[in-house]
Amino acid sequence: MQEVQELMTYEKLRQLLEESGRGYDMELIEKAYHTAEQAHAGVCRKSGEPYITHPLAVAALLIDLGLDTQSIAAALLHDVVEDTETSLAQLKAEFGEEVALLVDGVTKLGKITFSTMEEQQAENLRKMLLAMSQDIRVMLIKLCDRLHNMRTMEAMPEQKRRDKALETMEVYAPIAHRLGLNIIQEELEDRSLRFLDPVGYQEIRSMLEKNGGAQQFLDRIAKQIDERLKENGIKNAQLSSRIKSVYGIYRKMFIQNKDFAEIYDVYALRIIVDTAGECYHALGIIHDLYHPLPNRFKDYISTPKPNGYRSLHTTVLGHEGIPFEVQIRTWNMHHTAEYGVAAHWKYKEGIRGTDKLEERLAWVRQLLESQRDSEDAVDLLRNIKSELLPEEVFVFTPRGDVINLPTGATVIDFAYAIHSAVGNRMVGAKVNGRIVPIDHKVATGEIIEVLTGPKDKGPSRDWLSIVTTSEAKNKIRSWFKKERKEENIVEGKNQLDKELRRNLITLPEDKYGPFMEEIARRQRLNSAEEMFAALGYGGLQLSRIMPKIKEEYAKLVKTAGPVETFQMPQKKQKSSDGVIVEGLDNCLVKFAKCCNPLPGDDIVGFITRGYGVSIHKRDCPNVQLGAHEEDSSPRWIRAWWAEGVKESFKSTLEITAVDRDGLITDVSACIANMKVPIYAFAARQTADGRSNITATVGINNTEHLNSVIARLRKIRDVVQVTRA
Repeated sequence: MQEVQELMTYEKLRQLLEESGRGYDMELIEKAYHTAEQAHAGVCRKSGEPYITHPLAVAALLIDLGLDTQSIAAALLHDVVEDTETSLAQLKAEFGEEVALLVDGVTKLGKITFSTMEEQQAENLRKMLLAMSQDIRVMLIKLCDRLHNMRTMEAMPEQKRRDKALETMEVYAPIAHRLGLNIIQEELEDRSLRFLDPVGYQEIRSMLEKNGGAQQFLDRIAKQIDERLKENGIKNAQLSSRIKSVYGIYRKMFIQNKDFAEIYDVYALRIIVDTAGECYHALGIIHDLYHPLPNRFKDYISTPKPNGYRSLHTTVLGHEGIPFEVQIRTWNMHHTAEYGVAAHWKYKEGIRGTDKLEERLAWVRQLLESQRDSEDAVDLLRNIKSELLPEEVFVFTPRGDVINLPTGATVIDFAYAIHSAVGNRMVGAKVNGRIVPIDHKVATGEIIEVLTGPKDKGPSRDWLSIVTTSEAKNKIRSWFKKERKEENIVEGKNQLDKELRRNLITLPEDKYGPFMEEIARRQRLNSAEEMFAALGYGGLQLSRIMPKIKEEYAKLVKTAGPVETFQMPQKKQKSSDGVIVEGLDNCLVKFAKCCNPLPGDDIVGFITRGYGVSIHKRDCPNVQLGAHEEDSSPRWIRAWWAEGVKESFKSTLEITAVDRDGLITDVSACIANMKVPIYAFAARQTADGRSNITATVGINNTEHLNSVIARLRKIRDVVQVTRA
C-alpha cells in the first residue's frame, strides 16, 4: 500500500476518492469528515499533529483497498465514540445503522473495569471479532487504523512502542495473513520488528543494502524469462520482482537458525498469466531454463492456503549460481494474494454475501465458538497466537480430502477437524499406513487414518494438554461438560485442593464453603460447584483464579489473626505420602532426589516456594549446607514417617562386580525373585575388567533395603553393593 509522507488533508482525500473512479457518496463522506473534525477539534496526537489527520489517513488506506462509502465514513468516525462525547446513538441517527455498526465494531470497551491489561485486550478483541464475523469491513478498518499507528509510532514512548509492536506481531499481523492481506501483513511485521528487535532489523537491512546488485540481477533474469515465455506462446505475461521482507528473512535467520546464504527465496520473480493452464506451462519453461532445487516446489493452485492464496512456487538456480524463487499465478489469483478478502471490493464491486466469502470467514466463528465454553477471556488471545500463525500443514484423509492444520497440530487435532464424533471415538491413528502415538505431530503430505472405538467412547482429559487447535479443545471441553458433569465437579475440586496444598493454603471446613462461593462469584459463576465443574472440563484455568484465591486468603488471615487459626486441627493431623510434617496437614510432599529418603531414615522437611515440602535425609549434604544459610534456615521443618507406612519408594543401588557372562541375568533374576519392582537398570564395563550396574528399585523401608542389599551381595563375583 502506498505510504503518504505528508499529512493527509480532506482535500487530498477527496482527490483520492475522485481518482478511484468509484461512485462514492461524497455528501455522506463529507458529512462524516465535518462531524469527526468538530469532535476532535483542538486535540493533537503525540507528534503534535491535529488528531483529524489520523482518521483521514485511515480512510485513505481504505480507498486503496477499494472499500465502499460506508467504510470510508466509518473510518473518519472510528474514534469519535471512544475518545469524544459523541454517542453511538447520535451516529446511528445521523449516518444510519450500517455506519454505526462499523464504528461500534472497532470501538474499545471503555466503561468496564478489568483485572489485567491482558483481560481487557482479550475482551476488546472478542468484541471486534464478533462484529467482524457479521461484517468483515470492521477488521479491514481496524487493520488500516493499526497500520497508520505503526507508521507514526516514533512519537510514542519506547515502552508504548514495544507494547503496540508486540500486540501487532501476535494479533493483527496474523489476522491480516488469515484474511489474505499480504500487502498489510508484511508492513505490519516489518514495522513491529523494528521496535521489538532494532539490532536484528538493522542487521538484515544492512545485508540487503550491501547486495546492491540484486535489482540488476532480477531485471536480467526477468528479461531472459520474458523472452523464453514469448517464444513458447505465452505472449501476455507480466513479470515483476520483489525482495523478501525484513521480517521474513528475520524469521529464517534468527528463529530457524539459518545463515543468510541458506535462504533461497530472498529474491523472487512473479509471473502473472491469463489462465491456470498457462501457469503450469510457464512452470515447465522455467524448469527447462534453470535448474530447479529439490523439495522447493509448492503447488498452492491445486491445494490453496486457508486464506485463499493460490500460486505456483518453485526455487531455481540462476546461471550466476544465485538461487531465486519464481511465483506463477493468474490475475485473479494475484488480486486475492495481495488484497485477500478486500479483493471483493477492489476488483468485484463488493460481493459481501457470497458463499466463498462466508467460507473464508469460518475461522472467525470457530475462534468465537471455542470461547463459548471457556470462562477465561484470555483463552481467545492464546488461540489467536497459536492458531493464526502463518505456518500451516496440509494433510490428507484416506479418500484424498485435504485438511489444513496449524504447524504443531497432532493426529487428535486432525480427528476433530474431520468431525467431533470422529475425535470423541478416536482410539489411535495410522500415518501413511503405520500406527503412530496419539501425540504424533502431523506433517505436510501425510495420509492420516483415524482409528475409532465404540460410540460411547469419549476423549481423555489428557488430550487438552496435547491438542493445539481451538476447535479440538472446544469439542473436548464440550463433551466433558455435557457427558461428565458430576465427574467434572470432583475432578475440578481435586485439582483446586491439590493446588491449595501446593501453596500451603489450608481452610477449616466451616470456612471452606463460603470462601469458595466468594471466589466463584468473582468469576461471574453462580456457585462453587459450577466453578469446580468449569475447572474439571477445562473451561476455567487454575492459573487464572489462584491469584484471586491468594488475595482473598491473605485478607481472611489478616482479619482473623494468626495464620494458625485457619489451619486444620493438628490433633487429627494426617500423613501425606506416608510423612507427617509438623504444623501442616495434607500438604504436598516431594521426596528429594539428592538423597532418596526411605522409611526408617531420619528425615527433615524444607518448605519450598510454591512446590510444597521437600523431604530430605537429615544427613543429606544439602541439609547440612542449607541449615547454615540465613535466608533458608527458617524454612526447615520437623518431619517424621507415619506409622505403618506401606508405600513403595524408589531407591537406587550401585553394584560393582567382576565382569562375566550371565552377570546381568543373575542380578535381575535375584531382584525379581524378591518380588522387588525394577524402575531403571543400566550396566557398563570398566577398564579394569569390572562391571558397574545401576538399578533403581521399589523399596518399602530401610530394613527392606538392607535385606535386598544382603541378597545381592551373595551373587557370585559381586564385590560391593551400595545405596546411591
